[in-house]
Amino acid sequence: MSAYYLHLMTVSGIMLGMGNVLDEIRKAIEASGKTRYRLWKETGIGQSHLSRLMRGEAGLSVENLERLAEALELDITIRPAVQPARKSKER
Repeated sequence: MSAYYLHLMTVSGIMLGMGNVLDEIRKAIEASGKTRYRLWKETGIGQSHLSRLMRGEAGLSVENLERLAEALELDITIRPAVQPARKSKER
């Protein structure tokens, strides 16, 4: 299993941090050493789409995110956003 973990944070059903997720996917693709051809064969995601993804010109559907995660042996974790600690008022 890869050392990469993806965290999609949700607040009231709104997904946050997708840009960060895509950055992590790009890093994982580079670290895997897999070619676009090999990823295409493993995922069915077109090589041209993978190329645009790597250049930051394309995103991923949830289905394609899951396919890439599986091919790259990544875990996708959905968890609540961390709430900042409240400062207590001094009197």
